[in-house]
Amino acid sequence: MAHGSTGVGIVTDAPRPPRRVACHRGGVPANPLTELDHDRLRRRRSVKWRWYPPDVLPMWLAEMDVPLAPPIRTALLDAIELGDTGYADAGRLPETFAAFSAARFGWSPDPATIHLVPDVMHGVVAVLRALTRPGEGVVINPPVYHPYFSYLELAGRRVVESPLDVDSAGRWTVDLDRLARSFADPDVTAYLLCSPHNPTGTVFGRQELAAIVELAARHGVRVLADEVHAPMVYPGATFTPYLSLPGTASAVVITSASKAWNLPGLKSALVIAGTEVAPALDRLVPEVFFGSGHLGVIASEVAFRDGGAWLDALMAGLDANRSLLATLLAAGDAGLSTVRYRPPEATYLAWLDCRPLGLGADPAAVFLAKGRVAVNSGPTFGAQGAGHVRLNFATPPDILIDGVRRMASALAG
Repeated sequence: MAHGSTGVGIVTDAPRPPRRVACHRGGVPANPLTELDHDRLRRRRSVKWRWYPPDVLPMWLAEMDVPLAPPIRTALLDAIELGDTGYADAGRLPETFAAFSAARFGWSPDPATIHLVPDVMHGVVAVLRALTRPGEGVVINPPVYHPYFSYLELAGRRVVESPLDVDSAGRWTVDLDRLARSFADPDVTAYLLCSPHNPTGTVFGRQELAAIVELAARHGVRVLADEVHAPMVYPGATFTPYLSLPGTASAVVITSASKAWNLPGLKSALVIAGTEVAPALDRLVPEVFFGSGHLGVIASEVAFRDGGAWLDALMAGLDANRSLLATLLAAGDAGLSTVRYRPPEATYLAWLDCRPLGLGADPAAVFLAKGRVAVNSGPTFGAQGAGHVRLNFATPPDILIDGVRRMASALAG
């Protein structure tokens, strides 16, 4: 494929009329992933669409190619009409999240233990600074969300790697023996658990999490659970909130509406404290919350309260896309049939083992240079990511098809 060809539309800056949105009764999009075409997406100014030249198809950063959920759009337009763009107040967001969690997960956190922070990673840093000391070790499970490495260093803590294992079915799991050895390090005081896991898409089961609870208690390690992808679990898997388990009073959960409703630029997340650590987090300095976005709070509250039907429609579309990706990769004429792909149990991120293609440690570089498609580089998620890429399939099906076609073209070039 020629580098200048996108296969899904011509980029132009000319204004376009608004599109009609196909809706179910009640104004919920039938599939939010089919509402925006490539031309409209190219007009976005977010980093996903502006980092690379226009001839590169971006399928990397965790932004979804969807319009805002209608209730969120209405609430934000109302705020703009009022000029309501001042500093953030948490408002009813803790109570709204607690109600959402009760309905979706069967877990009702106490709103009094929920604190507003700008985003998940700033929440992680704030909690670590409140509950651990500089230089202490924090365990992570690579291949894992790559900002963990840099943000733990920013917090002045030492990264301790306890890599995931892969079972006979190709599912990434926590290696409990290895985790126990990591926890036995006398300098290790915390464990940053990505649940559901990014980039592998694993949803850790109740028994797996209970084993982690037991290990953490035995070694006196505090668990910080990043549960930002919790609303995005597919049929066949069940999400268990970490703080819903017995013995987690010393743990903390960090979450947000940012992933499930595509709101990362609006800056609003939540830190939820176990009962034992709640007093310490109550003493966090106001500057920790000060960077939160007022519009983010408004959008998040509406998302958790009124965004369930839209989320369900989105998840149905994502479920179809994760299956479509499997079909595209398996097609013999695509040249990618040897790529190992286990559809994720959660998230809209595909973790692709491209080692059979013989493209070296960083296949993403080849796909970018020869196919003009941007996917995440596997090694940035840890040494275990060598030969892998992470692909974002939260995009219209025709763009997903073109993305895989571009990857295949890189093999022939």
